[in-house]
Amino acid sequence: MIITRTPFRISFAGGGSDLEVSYARQPGAVLCTAIDKFMYLAVKEHFGRNFRVSYSKTEYAATVEEIEHPIVRECLLSVGLEQPLEIVSMADLPAQAGMGSSSSFTVGLLHALHALRGEVVTPNVLAEEACRIEIDRLGEPIGKQDQYIAAYGGLQYVEFHHDGAVRVEPVLCSKEVYRELDRRLVIFFTGTTRNARDVLARQRSNTPKRLPMLAQLCDIARDMRDVLTAGKDLAEFGRLLDEAWLAKKSLESSISNTGINEVYARALAAGALGGKLLGAGGGGFLLFYCEPELQEQLRSELGELREVRFAFSPYGSRIVHEGSSLA
Repeated sequence: MIITRTPFRISFAGGGSDLEVSYARQPGAVLCTAIDKFMYLAVKEHFGRNFRVSYSKTEYAATVEEIEHPIVRECLLSVGLEQPLEIVSMADLPAQAGMGSSSSFTVGLLHALHALRGEVVTPNVLAEEACRIEIDRLGEPIGKQDQYIAAYGGLQYVEFHHDGAVRVEPVLCSKEVYRELDRRLVIFFTGTTRNARDVLARQRSNTPKRLPMLAQLCDIARDMRDVLTAGKDLAEFGRLLDEAWLAKKSLESSISNTGINEVYARALAAGALGGKLLGAGGGGFLLFYCEPELQEQLRSELGELREVRFAFSPYGSRIVHEGSSLA
């Protein structure tokens, strides 16, 4: 049996520039980090003569092509496994909440399937294969950042080029800056999830008219990186986070709503310097930058929301248990 652990992610700025409709016209850039909330995938040979796939429901299929879960089916076809398998997934956070869960699922499953065949694959291969499955084969209207941060882990500045090439550049900041940024970030669950596909599809159709704003978001991502590498004034990171959120909201009206805007305003009044809704928008998790001495005040003000404690994760998808292979 193979068990993989693949991180979820936080994206600070640049989201949307990783869509092909954007980076084909102008370079994209995203600043993002893996966190210590994970997707777990367990894969083993099935004693029976069929596939057993367990996620929010359990399904049985006689062949790969009959599997209903589209990512599971396409991952099996991509890796070329036809033996009956049992595949079980578990996650620390809910799906459709802006943490990149579907791409963490894809990367983690691919990692497990390759390991089951006795194959060692690099983070770049995992990310590229996950992008081909989600974007090319399944036609999801998503970008590329989630697959790469799930595979690589760490705090990364990721560039997207017009020919589809992706460059992953670790943010070279001191351990103290890394630790202090971690201390200043707080996440709350809004209590609602959303279908990112709908928001992203609308955003993608509007992209040609929003290229200047996407370029601004890329500039902010670069400025955030520079704040961290310089290690001088972390409060500027919080102010840039606010600037990025205001810019992102202008991309598509469904990214935010009245309730989210009201919570955001209350958070700023309680001491947060900036924040954003994670993921495509519409629901999920709210991230805030807040100085440690003001965080209890922020928690009190947003007491109706559930806080999720987290820390940065330096690792991408990892194999945490490995039995025999199918070699």
